[in-house]
Amino acid sequence: MVQKVILIGFGHLGKWHAQKASELEESQLVAVVDPEPTTQEKLKDMGVNCPLYKSLAEVNIEFDSALVVTPTSFHFQICKELIQAGKHVFCEKPMTSTHEEALKIKSLVKENDVIFQVGHSERFHSIWERVRERNDFLGGTPLFQLNRQAPFKGRATDVDVVQDLMIHDIDLLLFLFNEVPTSVKAWGKKMRTHTWDFVQAQFSFSSGAMATIQSGRNHHEEVRELNILNDCGTLHVDLYKKEFKLALSGDPDGRVSCDSYEPRDHLLEEQKAFYQAISRREKAIVDVEDGRKAVYFVDKVLQSLESRVEVKC
Repeated sequence: MVQKVILIGFGHLGKWHAQKASELEESQLVAVVDPEPTTQEKLKDMGVNCPLYKSLAEVNIEFDSALVVTPTSFHFQICKELIQAGKHVFCEKPMTSTHEEALKIKSLVKENDVIFQVGHSERFHSIWERVRERNDFLGGTPLFQLNRQAPFKGRATDVDVVQDLMIHDIDLLLFLFNEVPTSVKAWGKKMRTHTWDFVQAQFSFSSGAMATIQSGRNHHEEVRELNILNDCGTLHVDLYKKEFKLALSGDPDGRVSCDSYEPRDHLLEEQKAFYQAISRREKAIVDVEDGRKAVYFVDKVLQSLESRVEVKC
């Protein structure tokens, strides 16, 4: 069954979601919701032919599901209205601005029996299938280092860098490592905006594992990398260069193996998975609970930043 989809929010990311929804056989983009007066012309330039509405309240055509790609502060109210109307929802990350809102969305999803997927697109790198097979690195008490830096781009300034960038790596940490943190201590700087533009957070686990996540949006270049250190050596993934490296501690010659991996169209794969979950009536690949957990640990990082002390999770 082809999903009749509306897109809410036609900003930087929204236009790419519009393109994917228009291309896929599983979906039909039947409307776009965006208040900007230039959106109609942009849709025309992209070859997207569908009605444009200024608000969700104005939409007067039938649809099955929605892609919510607005600024984060609008997510809760929009998702709430859609879920209560019985619509399936794909919501970009962060799912909500606060953990309290995330809990309410989770409850509404259960009450209304709809499919809800969260846009944690970094999970769709093909390399994670190989990383998750490496029990020698993920077992025991590994040390995780996740580093995500970007030059200042002047967008997503309605949220801090924790909600903007670090949330990607918080979700990846929870996805790769089958254990949740017990505490977090964070430090940060406000450089470009009124809120945190650089943050370093250290997560502790009951097993003795540790994770350091560093995120910034005033860097001189793009950096997206993961290191996992364990007794067996060091595993390195460069998500920007699409490289996978291993330095095994048991190699007497100290050799480093290096391999590349194929890129994927993350937004395309996300939407495919969303429509598949709807047609099969199965849990979304990144479901509402995944979104809630990411928001919960974002809240804990922000609590630590404001209080300047370690926070229990």
